[in-house]
Amino acid sequence: MFICVFLASSQKIDQKYIALAEEVGAELAARGHTLVSGGARVSCMGAVARAARAAGGRTVGVIPQALVDVELADEESDELVVTADMRERKGVMDARSDAFLVLPGGIGTLEELFEIWTSRTLGLHDKPLVILDPWGLYAPLRQLVEGMHEAGFTRPNVFDAISWTTTVGEAFELLEKSTRHLVPSAEELGEATAG
Repeated sequence: MFICVFLASSQKIDQKYIALAEEVGAELAARGHTLVSGGARVSCMGAVARAARAAGGRTVGVIPQALVDVELADEESDELVVTADMRERKGVMDARSDAFLVLPGGIGTLEELFEIWTSRTLGLHDKPLVILDPWGLYAPLRQLVEGMHEAGFTRPNVFDAISWTTTVGEAFELLEKSTRHLVPSAEELGEATAG
């Protein structure tokens, strides 16, 4: 499975967020998945990719030319896709991914989260979306959307389109459980070839 991880590129954050990104990268690789990320080598974005590769995983980085020009690109990515701008970057990341995992981050991470969440709520895709939030950074956001929902500003399925968790293991279990219907089982493949 290609899992897109949205997370921070800020270098002013607590080390615990870097450690979380490293744990996610290692777990993603241990489970045999490929990482799709923003293609930068700094902060959490760099940490998740380095940890995935160190654990034997494959990484796909997607980065706009403007960030390559300031020497932020993760040149060690197994595949580095350079886009014209941020909009194209998000489109490529979306298209290349089977599932989305959101870690603590800033307004760029929120933008990515809301685009995937909105499009899933509208039925434009059925790829799983999980927020991993061990320290409650996104708790006010969840309360905000709950208030919007109660006031009638969101569709009834807004919370069916997303899962929330506080542990790395549960995050991957939710992603894998949600994508099983997208991948034919060994039994289904056997039935198809037997016919």
